Amino acid sequence: MNSHPYVAHLHWNGSTAAGIRSYSRDHVAVAPPAAAEVALSADPAFRGSPERLNPEQLVVMAASSCQMLSFLGAAARAGIDVLAYDDQAVSHLDLTAEPARLATIRLVVTVKVAAGTDEAKVQELSEQAHHECYIANSLSVPVEVTTTAVTA
Repeated sequence: MNSHPYVAHLHWNGSTAAGIRSYSRDHVAVAPPAAAEVALSADPAFRGSPERLNPEQLVVMAASSCQMLSFLGAAARAGIDVLAYDDQAVSHLDLTAEPARLATIRLVVTVKVAAGTDEAKVQELSEQAHHECYIANSLSVPVEVTTTAVTA
């Protein structure tokens, strides 16, 4: 198969009749065949609910998750025993950019590997994963990855 479709269904209801400051930013989305509903809103700075995820967070999370999945696949193919993977992913909304956009997404990864694992190989696999990551390849915003390997 040369293509994989991805579908999302989003729903909002309410009223915008009272103007920009009054309508709810809360909405829900599903992505079949997954049954889980995701409760979303705008960033709290834009009158959204802080208890719900916002689209900007989803983009950062998607970049982080894709890098991890690409890395784990590369490590498994290379015979590297990865025991844990943690990422502190961050970006910020640059409102001075034209048009406004997320700035560089920085992924600060710590990979726990089995004792005796070559740390240079871990770095090589991290770079390979970054080049293979579908999400990073799809974004116009840069994604930077810093990987630290620790042994068990």
